[in-house]
Amino acid sequence: MSESLPETYAFRVNAELLAPGQILVPGEGAAEPLAPVAGTSVEADDFGVPALVLAKLDDGTSLRLAYGSAVRVQAPAPEGAPSDAVRQVPSEEDNAAEIIADAAAAHPENSAVQEIAARLERGLNVKSGSHLQDVRDLAHILYIDLGDAENALKVCNVITGLPFDGNFGRWNWIQGALALAAHITHEAGDAESAAAYSHAVRAADTSETDPMKAKLAAELLQRQLNEPNLYDREIHRAAEAGKDASEREWRILRLNALLYLRSHGGSQTLSDAELDRRIRTELIAVRG
Repeated sequence: MSESLPETYAFRVNAELLAPGQILVPGEGAAEPLAPVAGTSVEADDFGVPALVLAKLDDGTSLRLAYGSAVRVQAPAPEGAPSDAVRQVPSEEDNAAEIIADAAAAHPENSAVQEIAARLERGLNVKSGSHLQDVRDLAHILYIDLGDAENALKVCNVITGLPFDGNFGRWNWIQGALALAAHITHEAGDAESAAAYSHAVRAADTSETDPMKAKLAAELLQRQLNEPNLYDREIHRAAEAGKDASEREWRILRLNALLYLRSHGGSQTLSDAELDRRIRTELIAVRG
């Protein structure tokens, strides 16, 4: 049976971010009773218990969901290509030498910073995977080891404006810089920039043009998001053996995975709030 939604059967939709194209998926939590909502109705069973909630989002989209379930809705992505959205932040590629020199000057005592900066001072080749890795690694050291979010973000912006060109080997380092930049701006309360970086993180997700291959790639990506490798076994073994350096290395890999998941919009198994909690935990662990 179907009827207009009575006051006791109005529900609020719990919304969290997902990747573009994923409009509605089962999530954690439950619908919360609240005052009647215009444009919302319910289908109830023979005992008057609501079985299906029909809700309308602010953009006019209609949703049908089972009572007691939650939905995750993707916030609108910035218009234009991902690299264009990030360049509005803006990218600092043109000032790479100056930015890297400033970062090195801010931490003269750190040998890792000095070594990477010395290599990059010879010139940044954005077509070189090793150069992109150096930039990403420098940003990580600045943020994770030294707590220098300002310089870390500037270093990230040296490469965050680069588009995905089909080379996943190179893209891995650009994506890592984007994920870190998304985290830094999210923590700073800059939601607009964080959204631009997060949008750019997903630039390679829809690169496949063949419909069948694209479908398979999307399914594989979703499985990877839902069941990510967070190196639990490796971290446990290193901790049990008392190998602190090894444990830290594995934890940094876990942190990288968490930063990617958070910037990508979470998954069906890990919400944004849970990812935020885990990222904070790993940062405390690796910083000692």
